[in-house]
Amino acid sequence: MADLSSEFLGIKSPNPFWLASAPPTDKELNVVRAFEAGWGGVVWKTLGEDPNIVNVNGPRYGAIHSSDRTLIGLNNIELITDRPLQINLDEITRVKRNWPDRAVVVSLMVPCEEQNWKDILKKVEDTGADGVELNFGCPHGMSERGMGAAVGQVPEYIQMVAQWCKQHTHMPVIVKLTPNITDIRAPARAAKEGGADAVSLINTISSIISVNLETMSPEPSIDGWGSHGGYCGPAVKPIALNMVAEIARDSDTAGIPISGIGGVTTWRDAAEFLALGASNVQVCTAAMTYGFRIIEELTQGLSNWMDESGYKSVNDIVGKATPNVKDWQNLNLNYISKAVIDQDLCIQCGRCHIVCEDTSHQAITSIVDGKRKFEVIDEECVGCNLCVSVCPVENCISMEQMTSGVDPRTNVPISSEYANWTTHPNNPSAQR
Repeated sequence: MADLSSEFLGIKSPNPFWLASAPPTDKELNVVRAFEAGWGGVVWKTLGEDPNIVNVNGPRYGAIHSSDRTLIGLNNIELITDRPLQINLDEITRVKRNWPDRAVVVSLMVPCEEQNWKDILKKVEDTGADGVELNFGCPHGMSERGMGAAVGQVPEYIQMVAQWCKQHTHMPVIVKLTPNITDIRAPARAAKEGGADAVSLINTISSIISVNLETMSPEPSIDGWGSHGGYCGPAVKPIALNMVAEIARDSDTAGIPISGIGGVTTWRDAAEFLALGASNVQVCTAAMTYGFRIIEELTQGLSNWMDESGYKSVNDIVGKATPNVKDWQNLNLNYISKAVIDQDLCIQCGRCHIVCEDTSHQAITSIVDGKRKFEVIDEECVGCNLCVSVCPVENCISMEQMTSGVDPRTNVPISSEYANWTTHPNNPSAQR
């Protein structure tokens, strides 16, 4: 059996699945239920020092659904915990004492003054918690107060606060990064420069999820008013994967441990984050959609796949795909593939033909020998993969590599002569 046990910054947990800092980790009752269900750890919902945090009592969430009502994305306008600091600290103490084999990390957000951080770090240390996560990612409410993403968007602030925290605590310090920035590598580099032990990403994406066209109010609507919030869920996973990979393969941040966050809903999602360089994953929206027992599917699915693939431990997966992420100009432009339609699986819906005819390269015919039939015209196919993406039948259309011949786009023979962009005829500079 695969070993799912995890060690992140010396923090041990029975599996690499932690609940992210969010509503599911706001109180002892929730966290205990999560541990009873089998979660490996939690990041306690963000604590602060302000006793006047007030959350809205109307809708806090807005959602985007697929046509079958599957939750694709969730927007929230909830702030950090509005429960008294001491109550949270007392509950963290009890939880860690009663569940010593589970990871308990505490998310923190206070103003950018050294004394504020020093004071709250000492209080968290006294609980016996395993580490702290500095919330530099929240894009709403707190950012307007000079915290959250307002800090995470300024690398100098990240480095400064990370240095303070490393000076004033022996606990591992994780910096949670905001995706609301142009280049994720800059804040990650700043965190490392500041001495942070790890980074976690991504936090939520600043967003307005929808507008009620009857009331003309953004959703979720509070008394006819709306605000931007934080977007999360399956829809943000591609953005999160890219940002994790950017940090994992950056020479200036290489080696810094990463906790991957963003749309983890299935074991496969988790495996992808691990393969791109994350050492563990944090989950929120999936638990809020399906409940804590989704952990059973996550752990069993990951374990089964690891057994089938020959991976003995979680560490065996970490970073396996990172070397295969390249800048575009380093891709092999000598590689050619073509679409192939399995006629036994084809249901004759015609979607591949319509999208290729209307929006791509007119490479799929709809009539063969006077009959309705869809076949690929190799001379016109550029291997774009659009037909595979829109086909409603899984595995009906596949891409097959060509090993010899002529690139129909350029009439250039497929050979090693054009192995990179600088010499490829498609490159305008090369043509000159």
